[in-house]
Amino acid sequence: MSQPTHTNTLFPSGSRRQRPSARALTIGFGLVAVCLIGLFTSPSAAVGGTWCIAMMLVLLFLSVPVAIALSVPSIIGVYAVSGIPATMNILSTAPFSAVSDWTLSVLPMFIFMGMLLTQSGLSTKIYRVADHWFSWLPGGIGIGTNFAGAGLSAVTGSTIGMTYALGRAGIPEMLKAGYDKRMAVGTIMVSGMTGNLIPPSILMVIYAGIASVPVGPALMAGALPGILLAFCFAAFIVGIGVIAPKLVGRGQATSRPAAAARSTPTWRQRFSSLAGVWGFLIILVVLFGGMFSGIFTPTESGAAAALCSVLLCLWEKRDDHPWRNVADSAMATVSATSAIFFIMIGATMLTSLLAITGLAPILTGLITDLGLSTIGFLLVLIVLYIVMGMFFDTMSMMLLTIPILLPTLETMGVSPLWFGVFVVLLGEFGMITPPVGIIPYIIHSIVKDQNVNLGHTITLRDIFISLLWFLPVAVVFLVLMVAVPGMTEWLPDLIERTSGGMSG
Repeated sequence: MSQPTHTNTLFPSGSRRQRPSARALTIGFGLVAVCLIGLFTSPSAAVGGTWCIAMMLVLLFLSVPVAIALSVPSIIGVYAVSGIPATMNILSTAPFSAVSDWTLSVLPMFIFMGMLLTQSGLSTKIYRVADHWFSWLPGGIGIGTNFAGAGLSAVTGSTIGMTYALGRAGIPEMLKAGYDKRMAVGTIMVSGMTGNLIPPSILMVIYAGIASVPVGPALMAGALPGILLAFCFAAFIVGIGVIAPKLVGRGQATSRPAAAARSTPTWRQRFSSLAGVWGFLIILVVLFGGMFSGIFTPTESGAAAALCSVLLCLWEKRDDHPWRNVADSAMATVSATSAIFFIMIGATMLTSLLAITGLAPILTGLITDLGLSTIGFLLVLIVLYIVMGMFFDTMSMMLLTIPILLPTLETMGVSPLWFGVFVVLLGEFGMITPPVGIIPYIIHSIVKDQNVNLGHTITLRDIFISLLWFLPVAVVFLVLMVAVPGMTEWLPDLIERTSGGMSG
């Protein structure tokens, strides 16, 4: 997996969609012109702010980089409403205030760690471990793939990167074992949904910066929901293996010689496979053990884990230019971190626009006047984010909606930690949702390779049908999160009690 692919998944810039056609560009820039005219002729600041939000949406649909789509309309809007002094004030203060929080220093540490672990060839080893330990269950290869995907995307911070790596390794293995082709591709697509919930989560760190919540609790808030969702998908695969065994290659050994030839790993092979990921286990101990024990703050744990990743990469690549691999990872980290910080600056400018125009309290009032209960409001948000996920990537949705919704969430009594987990999960949901979720199209491109499809014809229709099998599990889990919000705060509260604080 190349580093550019990995990096681009960290800071979406509209690359999820194809480049707009000339007609779309003409219409889009015409709409931008209409927004500008509406802004400078607005009778009130609030109406002007609405025109700015409309301009942001148009720019995002035109695949303009997120940082520019957020910051340029915000700057123009502040100038139109409050003049040059306010504009100069935002330009001089927003870049520093958006990224100067000490807790955000954990972000490049997590990215660096993910880059190094990818360079060290960890993906194949984690997949083999999961395969060896779960292959004895009904649908065991799919279960192993599910847990391997959760672990890989958590470590690398890249759902798309994990999909490439695991898709090429996992789909042929499942097809060899006699799996239905739809079961094979569906398992790969949902296996990364939990990756940005389970720490270390780059998106949760970004959310903490936008929502001004402590990084440590935000990271830990996603751990339990992420693990539970992975187990829900695993339970679903086991259920399919029991109810319809032919879908997971059982009961058809005579017609599937490859499946019959595949032997169940021995206990010795299972324990031996763990030797290949010893470094990863050490990193987990340093990362989580440091935070649980109170020896490290989350920021310090990130730095310690990154140092362990450097040593691991040097060891694993000791015969293949080890320092060059470290240097490549460092350069990719600088690029990804810079891009993310530019996006966060844009989000800060959007927040300033909402404050100056008074849009935030107006929107809060409109929502509260609807008379929805907290649960009703959250169910409406589920529908809203699923629809938005068809057109925007996770980070775009977060940066566009969080500044607007936070005041309303406070009025509704919704925990900011819970909402962070909620919005990140919905963003991952959107990445696999037709018609323009990117993951199905990535899978479609992968399965065109004969080394992956093994002679099976796997169409886009097959991929979409497989999603109909798996997505109800995620929907039920979202509803469960609304019904049992305490699952997000149990682990942060536990660590807070045991370590005496973890905000740094």
